[in-house]
Order: sequence, then structure tokens, then C-alpha cells
Amino acid sequence: MGTPQIKTVYESAARVATPTAVELDMSTVRGLILVVDCTADPVLASVVFNVDGVDPTSGTAWTILDSTAVDGVGTTILRIGPEMTASAGATARDVVPPVVRVTSVHADADSITYSVAAHAAT
Repeated sequence: MGTPQIKTVYESAARVATPTAVELDMSTVRGLILVVDCTADPVLASVVFNVDGVDPTSGTAWTILDSTAVDGVGTTILRIGPEMTASAGATARDVVPPVVRVTSVHADADSITYSVAAHAAT
């Protein structure tokens, strides 16, 4: 593995709705870890994180990994890589495509505070 890259997907902030999806350039990446850090969830909000591959030619997206619901304070780790052991809602055994889209999907309008960072290795 080469030098790791760390990219901020979502800054830490209180959110009450699904924010704009973020596309990441992963063209030199072999493995990807997303760190979801939920620091405040006063009314038990719920968020699911979707990780999709994106074909830059057609704009078509496909699902790589959908997390289990994040519905409390804590850290959730999502992993993608061709040598990983698959685990539903947490780890996908798959190649990391050149373009990855991360979306956090809110179940309701309750406030929840979280950040998401992408740790990638070439």
C-alpha cells in the first residue's frame, strides 16, 4: 500500500435533512475506509450512508455499500476493498472505482451531528 489519502466528505455539523451527495476522486485508490463520527443525536435521529460507484461517461451510479442505520452517538466504520471480507452494512468486497459518491440519507427531520472522513490507500 502507498501513502494514505484523507479527505473530508462531510464536516462535523448538525443536520436535519439529507445533504448534497459528495463525489470523490478515487482513481489511484485500492482500498477505502469511511469514518462516520456521530457526536450528538438528542432525539434518536437515523441516517444511512450510501456509497456508490459512478461511471463518469454515462453518469450511471451503482450501489457498492449501504450502511446500517446510524442512530446514536459513536463511530461507524465502512470499508471497501477487493481483499476485504464482506459484511452486510459495514464492508464490501469490491474494487474501488475511480469515482465514488457518498450520500447520507436522513430518515426524518430530527437533528443529528456527524462528520465523515474518507481514508484511502493506493
